[in-house]
Amino acid sequence: MTYVITAAHPDDAATLGPMHLQNWLRNYPNADAGIDESWIREHRGSSATAEGVAEWREFIEVANQQHPAPHFCRVVRSKTEIVGYLCGHQEPESITLGPMYLLDHAQGHGLGGHMMTEFLAWAGSARIRLGVVDNNERAIRFYQRHGFEIAGESYLWRGKLPTLPMTREAPSAADGD
Repeated sequence: MTYVITAAHPDDAATLGPMHLQNWLRNYPNADAGIDESWIREHRGSSATAEGVAEWREFIEVANQQHPAPHFCRVVRSKTEIVGYLCGHQEPESITLGPMYLLDHAQGHGLGGHMMTEFLAWAGSARIRLGVVDNNERAIRFYQRHGFEIAGESYLWRGKLPTLPMTREAPSAADGD
């Protein structure tokens, strides 16, 4: 199967919004934590609504039109299907990575690493932050391979989702020697 990583196009918003919700519904239910479909729909369901899709479209348009862009958004395509994405945005003191997802059948092909390489190039020397579900060991190892370190204790996102903060500090001048 052939995969291509490209900048997201504003029309991709119609796929990314619902895909974001579906990934949450597939990956984050946790009966012990009280995270069920209704909780996920309450906290992430808006991404699949007309308003949520419009927000995705605006995010992508800004990422594609402003230089330097305050947003980053790449998608992975297999023919005409979007099978993954990585987005991020600049904040005053750092850059936040997320969301990042690859459908199961697109994992294991190096696509996450390629998207991360593009993201890190966009981020430059900035400090990068992210939150990862604390039982997602595969994702934690992936981020660690790309220079991220655990940056504190797990916290409950929106009072329920166990989330581990990770950071990648700005490379120092000595790192390039």
